[in-house]
Amino acid sequence: MKRKRLPSPPYNPGVRNLVEGKRAWSRPLAKEEIDRGFLGWHENGYLPHRDEPGLIQFVTFRLADAFPAELRSEWEGLLKIEDDRKRRIELEAYLDKGRGECHLQRADIAAIVENSLLFRHEVQYELRAWVIMPNHVHVLFLVQDVPMWQLLAAWKGYTAKKANEILGRKGQFWQDGYWDTYMRGGEHEARTRRYVERNPTKAKLAGSSKEWPWSSVRFRDAYERLCVPTR
Repeated sequence: MKRKRLPSPPYNPGVRNLVEGKRAWSRPLAKEEIDRGFLGWHENGYLPHRDEPGLIQFVTFRLADAFPAELRSEWEGLLKIEDDRKRRIELEAYLDKGRGECHLQRADIAAIVENSLLFRHEVQYELRAWVIMPNHVHVLFLVQDVPMWQLLAAWKGYTAKKANEILGRKGQFWQDGYWDTYMRGGEHEARTRRYVERNPTKAKLAGSSKEWPWSSVRFRDAYERLCVPTR
């Protein structure tokens, strides 16, 4: 039986020139950073990525069917938006519609995903905020000694295997790739943190952020400090 092809982003011919320009003004990676697997500015044919130690990254990864092929007319036009920031805003708004099977709305699967994020916190990276939505995940974290692409591969690989076992299914669980934006400063990080933790209320899934069971909000103390339990 021929495997059903899932929707994927179109090739973006301008992204290579964009990345080359970014590399020109960025500091070159040190040899030991390259040896550890960091890629610096790079691209995957569609999106630019910046993977360096010390960056605070806002990453989104989503389920394989979050942009269903049968609903292509709903989202295809969003991919044609030329402005990168506006396109991402519109695509994330579409994710909040909760299309697809939304396997992450199951408590047992959401718990697996959250536990995978917490597993190496303060060992390989430092979590700043996260939320697990029905069909996607937002994570804000400080990259330390492990490259971002390796962290994403580990999170997605482990959780896909466990989720498929629970669901009694095979095949692709997560969409290939991820969206990432590095923080330009404290205000950018604070604004992004608010976006992440308020996502359930923005999507009208909860009356308040604290009502949502799968986010970093419930680990914040009276001073808004994140007190994450060790795993």
